[in-house]
Amino acid sequence: MEIMYERVAAIDVGKKIIAVAVRTPGERAGKRRQQVRKYNTFHQTLAKMVAWLVSEGVTHVTMEATGIYWKPIFHALCEAEGPVEVLLVNARHVKNVPGRKSDALDAVWLAELTECGLLRGSFIPPPQIAAIRELTRYRKKLIEQRTSELQRLAKVLEDSGIKIDSVASKLTTLSARDMIEALINGERDPAVLADLARGVMRKKIPELTMACAGRFSAQHALMCTLHLEHIDHLADMIARLDTRIDEATLPFVRQTELLATIPGIGERAAQVVISEIGVEMSRFPTAAHLASWAGLCPGNNESAGRHRSGKTRKGNTELCEILTECAWAAGRTSTYVGAQFRRFHRRFGKKGGQKAATATAHTLIVIIWHVLAETTAYRDLGPDYFTRRIDSPEARKRRLIHELEALGHKVTIEPNAA
Repeated sequence: MEIMYERVAAIDVGKKIIAVAVRTPGERAGKRRQQVRKYNTFHQTLAKMVAWLVSEGVTHVTMEATGIYWKPIFHALCEAEGPVEVLLVNARHVKNVPGRKSDALDAVWLAELTECGLLRGSFIPPPQIAAIRELTRYRKKLIEQRTSELQRLAKVLEDSGIKIDSVASKLTTLSARDMIEALINGERDPAVLADLARGVMRKKIPELTMACAGRFSAQHALMCTLHLEHIDHLADMIARLDTRIDEATLPFVRQTELLATIPGIGERAAQVVISEIGVEMSRFPTAAHLASWAGLCPGNNESAGRHRSGKTRKGNTELCEILTECAWAAGRTSTYVGAQFRRFHRRFGKKGGQKAATATAHTLIVIIWHVLAETTAYRDLGPDYFTRRIDSPEARKRRLIHELEALGHKVTIEPNAA
């Protein structure tokens, strides 16, 4: 194949050892010179590896996105003196030929693909966006841990026969927290515990009195104490992260406000979207490219003229999850996106909510691309958009013509004489 890049390198990434293959022009025309070396992944050694690549005049370096082990190597290459383009590729797209599997051979294979221009690099966010991404992803993990801890607390109360969460909306309400702390402190009278209810919960005192009668023991008190302390600790960490994320996204406050005009997307969701795709849409030529990268478009699987499963491909998990949540939220709004969600839900049936949310998430990612690319707020088409389109005179005319043609008639339309 034609050589597009004369001096290339490829790295097979490991935690402790990396294999580096360099391919440069040989002594004779049409020949290639190949070198393979191995390095450990300590910072000082990586600096020597980069110096070797620079001395060989390498212009393109390729490596697979292997866990987080590619990051130290990537940062070392970014500090190289000279124009070195780094390509981070999806490991599923560059599998080696079976029977030729070793670190050195994998590096050579990547180098051969690189020199022919057959590889396309993955999206690597700029440092400022990458920092926000790290914060938002950790915040998500902490929220999941807090949810798990609340579930463990509920299990302890269930074991003791205390059914507060069967009456209160959730255990995080102030009323529920007061009752649990009173149980921990030794109070066992159901009437006294129920009387701790606040606000509208006081209307449910009779039910709470029955819910607070159980066999709450010292063991249950200890477990509840530990769970509450852990929940409070996680809540404090989440609050600190919220503050730091707000500070980190200050340079992108305009984009955050624009994204928040889209139905279903709030400030926190907008921050997550920015952390995953950035604010410069030049990396994604069209909205379809962004939807495909995110994994929010139908798959294309055709063989011998037969179309197989069209389920969505793997993409950015964090982005898919947050936009799916936003789709559910938008489905409760009186907007174009909400109308589309409900329309999808009717099409997919009673149990098709998740499919409807995924399809609506595709609409959201398309809207997001246009909002960021054009730096403009979202303009809603209205909740009656589909009704207007279906019931319009033009739509009725097309539908009637189609029905007549299906019956074998040739239809010619002429306007009435004035």
